Amino acid sequence: MLLLLNGGRDDIAGIADRIWYPVWDSGAELDHAVRTVPQARRVARTDLKVALGLLSARHVAGDPDLTERLRAGALEDWRAAAPTRLAELHAAHDERARTSGELAFLLEPDLKEARGGLRDVHAIQAVAAAWVAPAPGPKVRTAYEQILDARHALHEITGRRLDRLVLEEQDEVARALGLLDGDVLLRMLAGAARTIAYAVDHAFRQSDRLTSRPGGGRRLRRRPAERRPLADGVVEQDGEVVLARAADPASDPPLVLRAAAAAAQAGLPLAPRTLDRLTECPPLPVPWPAAARDALLSLLGAGHAAVGVWEALDTEGLVTALIPDWERVRNRPQRNPLHTYTVDRHLAEAAAHAAALTREVARPDLLLLAALLHDVGKGWPGDHSVTGEVVARDVVRRIGLPAADVELVASAVRLHLLLPMVATRRDLDDPVTVKQVATAVGSRALLELLHALAIADGLATGPAAWNDWKATLVADLVRRVEAVLDGEPMPEPAPLREDQLALAAEGGPAATVLGSEVTVVAPDRPGLLWRAAGVLASHRLAVRSANATSVGATAVSVFDVEPEFGDPPDATLVAADLRRMLKGQLDVEDRLDRRARAVRPRAAAVPAPKVSLVDDASDTATVVEVRAHDAPGLLWRVGRALGECGLDVRAARVETLGAEAVDVFYVTDGEGHKILDQERLHTVCETITAELQAVTHGGA
Repeated sequence: MLLLLNGGRDDIAGIADRIWYPVWDSGAELDHAVRTVPQARRVARTDLKVALGLLSARHVAGDPDLTERLRAGALEDWRAAAPTRLAELHAAHDERARTSGELAFLLEPDLKEARGGLRDVHAIQAVAAAWVAPAPGPKVRTAYEQILDARHALHEITGRRLDRLVLEEQDEVARALGLLDGDVLLRMLAGAARTIAYAVDHAFRQSDRLTSRPGGGRRLRRRPAERRPLADGVVEQDGEVVLARAADPASDPPLVLRAAAAAAQAGLPLAPRTLDRLTECPPLPVPWPAAARDALLSLLGAGHAAVGVWEALDTEGLVTALIPDWERVRNRPQRNPLHTYTVDRHLAEAAAHAAALTREVARPDLLLLAALLHDVGKGWPGDHSVTGEVVARDVVRRIGLPAADVELVASAVRLHLLLPMVATRRDLDDPVTVKQVATAVGSRALLELLHALAIADGLATGPAAWNDWKATLVADLVRRVEAVLDGEPMPEPAPLREDQLALAAEGGPAATVLGSEVTVVAPDRPGLLWRAAGVLASHRLAVRSANATSVGATAVSVFDVEPEFGDPPDATLVAADLRRMLKGQLDVEDRLDRRARAVRPRAAAVPAPKVSLVDDASDTATVVEVRAHDAPGLLWRVGRALGECGLDVRAARVETLGAEAVDVFYVTDGEGHKILDQERLHTVCETITAELQAVTHGGA
């Protein structure tokens, strides 16, 4: 746009003709206007495109004072109307993203209009001009220059003012930029676009705070921002996740994953300054400590809320610091029209879809890891399922999984295409087909993983890759193969150690707290397990696993706990409260209800809880399996629901895998018998489900 600015001269029309006609005669395209300073400001007040142009106006020739008057006036108008103009800007950005897509994932991207493109940098500059957010930093400026260089090369090669980088021009543009080929060019552009997209999202979060204030006006004085703890060393502030004042990244390797998991579970973004500080975290030891592994699983288990957090980590190189093999698939384009995303983003999307299926598998933790790694072999030559098995095995060993779990994940990666391929290409009525699949899979545990992985992979690929027809065929194949394979036994309570047996022999009541292990011993009576869990929850101790069993007439409950954030509570106080509970002197429910009212509901969308009865798992007890997203007081709620149904927990095996609780309870009626009444069993499941749904929706 070329603006002929004047002070109100009568002969301006003739001057304009003498300028424009030679340009038109040369064949050049010219977007032009003739205005005075007041006229230009009036137009800018109603036209967002003109307003943005004036914010970055450059003086070409003539009276520089006239140009400066316009620039200063336009900037003054922009800031005065910032709440309204920034809301318009954000709406325009969202519309461009909707119509032009994301530059990072397009095989023929629009370098200017797509999300993460040149216009988004102009948007950041406009937000900064309103004194709401910082101007583009060095990383964004570098990314901007990379995209701008590609656009200039495209113009020179085609001789036209094109912004869409079509397939047939990519190799030549790459060579003009000194790159190997079009794939390398697309990887470079994807990385640049992601950097810009993250920055523009942050800028709009800052501007939205201004536009959402009562009255839309500015506050000259801001009260100190409230900081709400989310995890150890991690807090929420101003709608973003930041580090606590006492956090020390340089001495806390798992902090990067803990912060990311807290952000995803809360449905909040990581603040840019937080990402900068997280780069100070030293490398995790190999194998990873359990806390880091749990944090990764909690991050992935947040579903689609995890994708933005994962992208933010990736812009800072934090993902490759955690998983070095990730570099081979980072920003790698997929020359396949079925695929919506680059390889790395596809893997993150697959993990997000897998999080919605965690209730359908015995090992939700392994499903999330398999989904994250199923296409990791695409960074190496050859069959990506074969190379992926090798890479996945190395990665999960690094993460610290036991050998049997390592092999299960590696097998899932190697066979992740098996079910869709057989279901759509073979005769499912042929017994040989089913037998071959059963032989290849070998266990129901792996079959479950492969079924869920096929769904997650298909949904993450794109709308053309998964449909009802394919889903039905795969489900039919799985049903047939299940009939051939043996089921897996339900987990039972682990045997007690000698010291625990000795404590049980004394009969109790007793409670000990030794580091992360809490042991409660008392004469067996209904409600001991869940009341003890309630005491622990009231002290902000998260139960990572629990083992409940009986030795004669004595109940023994062993909990593995960790503080939700901050330092552990005083072990003496915890043990004292447990003993008070055993004597009936502590109102656990009141404590937890008061705490629940102060807890912010979870923002991340999670699958609905699942309560099921396991037939034939025990001859003497009814086995209830509970699958749910972990939450403070979850074990208390489940146990209370069982108590309301008049049931006694004879034994239990409780396990938290990342953010997923997988709990098995062996229950009997008041007379110690297995429940056979189907109507009563149905009521039990409904009662527990209602309690779990209250947790999901933030109820007390």
